Amino acid sequence: MLESLTHIPLFQELEAEQFSQLEPLFEFYSCPAETVIFEQGDPAVHLYLILEGSVSIRYKPYDGELITLTHLRHGDAFGWSAVVGSPHYTSSIVSDTEMHAIRIRGTELWYLCLKYPETGRIVLNGLARVVSSRWKNADAQIQAILDKGMAKANNGHKKR
Repeated sequence: MLESLTHIPLFQELEAEQFSQLEPLFEFYSCPAETVIFEQGDPAVHLYLILEGSVSIRYKPYDGELITLTHLRHGDAFGWSAVVGSPHYTSSIVSDTEMHAIRIRGTELWYLCLKYPETGRIVLNGLARVVSSRWKNADAQIQAILDKGMAKANNGHKKR
């Protein structure tokens, strides 16, 4: 199953033997458009890798409106809270289109890292690369929201 997925950045550095170590840990997942895959606050269980389709990452601040942080598509990963040890997902994921993915339980990925440290290192480094590019994008979006809020506050202050 996984050997046909070498085009996904997370797997590009893996050798055939390392794929065979990972393969039994993954399962296929698919859903129609507009499916809530998980909600912010749900238990963090799976890491997902998108094969086809796209999803939106949505975040609801405690005291604010729902924000769409970014859209993910083929080759992107989501649900990384399950891997970094967070007990709950920190955002919601909703499918924009019909979506096909593979997923792995975070606990099983950590078990793999303990049993096969070199394979685990490659996978976790690949995951870090995927996630770090997303945060650069989210950072710009959050800054734009803050700028908009500051502009509103300044306009309200001028009217007094």
